[in-house]
Amino acid sequence: MMQTFSVRASPLVGSAYFANSRALRPRARVAVRAAETVSEEGFEMMRKGVKVAADETVLTPRFYTTDFDEMADLFDLDKNPNLRMDELEAMLNEFRRDYNQTHFVRNDTFKAAADKITGPTRKIFVEFLERSCTAEFSGFLLYKELGRRLKDSNPVVAEIFTLLSRDEARHAGFINKALSDFNLALDLGFLTKNRTYTFFRPKFIVYATYLSEKIGYWRYISIYRHLQRNPDNQLYPMFEYFENWCQDESRHGDFLAAILKARPELLNDFQARMWSRFFCLSVYITMYLNDHQRSAFYESLGMNTTQFNQHVIIETNRTTERIFPEVPDVEHPEFFNILDRMVKCNDKIVEIGKSDAPDFVKTLQRLPSIMGIVSGCFALFFGPQKRVGSSDVEAEMAMEY
Repeated sequence: MMQTFSVRASPLVGSAYFANSRALRPRARVAVRAAETVSEEGFEMMRKGVKVAADETVLTPRFYTTDFDEMADLFDLDKNPNLRMDELEAMLNEFRRDYNQTHFVRNDTFKAAADKITGPTRKIFVEFLERSCTAEFSGFLLYKELGRRLKDSNPVVAEIFTLLSRDEARHAGFINKALSDFNLALDLGFLTKNRTYTFFRPKFIVYATYLSEKIGYWRYISIYRHLQRNPDNQLYPMFEYFENWCQDESRHGDFLAAILKARPELLNDFQARMWSRFFCLSVYITMYLNDHQRSAFYESLGMNTTQFNQHVIIETNRTTERIFPEVPDVEHPEFFNILDRMVKCNDKIVEIGKSDAPDFVKTLQRLPSIMGIVSGCFALFFGPQKRVGSSDVEAEMAMEY
């Protein structure tokens, strides 16, 4: 999965503080992470070759959990005999084909390319790989558990979630192996036990993961196409895998859209419109702020961070219009003006954080910028919207009512 400074946007980060969510901490977190050494790039190390995971913040990829019993009830064939399964059964056959089974095969160019990436670019490249790996691994954990918990209530949906977890595990493993080219790795088992898990109700999980998969597709394919046009900026061979890789993201998103169509009540009322708008904005704002905070990475690939983000948001929004009942009007002239002002506020917050002022002084200094971001969020939420949605969902509801 991908929403932050990563290939794939993590389902939702800012939204974890809203939307009836709660943080679940399976164990005392990174208190056990005492660093033994520091790498050449300045990263804390748990042990030789294994990097301490980056601290969790509002903008970092998150691990998610849900009410699995409620999710099982939503798709229980005995309780929902009229559940539309035709599209889901067709999708199951697609996922069983495993089109990318032999795609993620490395070669000798990986390590050689990594050795040529030096200085600040090397450090920010490692951060990019870590966030991407964490986001993909987060998807693996969630999908694997959904596949296990839904076996009895809906074997078709359960198997698809299991096959999604197969893809996510493959992606996370491929990225973690890429980290080894930089003489680093993440302890994914440690992350599983010690990361903070954020709770979302089942329908929110579906909204969030749909957006994560679709925005991930547009990020992958946009980077791939840019580097195909500008091969001199191809710093690392992993990007050459993005064309096929992004098709996994798109298929995952299509499955989650089919899940929503199978339960059209998740799309047809006022609450659905509000939550659709909220989740779109959470994903778009998080990505925009995070990527601009680390624009040096995109510049190292010869990309303009602002143009890249705006393109990805516009295309993701157009894709999302096909299924969500309401989306923000991201092509309204004021939309990106507000986001750009929020970027300046976020930059100020980061700058204050680096100062030597006492913590209470920093808190006071941050307040105007925090209020600027909050007011931007409200302006976008109550700004121009588009009533859209799937025509076949609307037809289904018309038949019922």
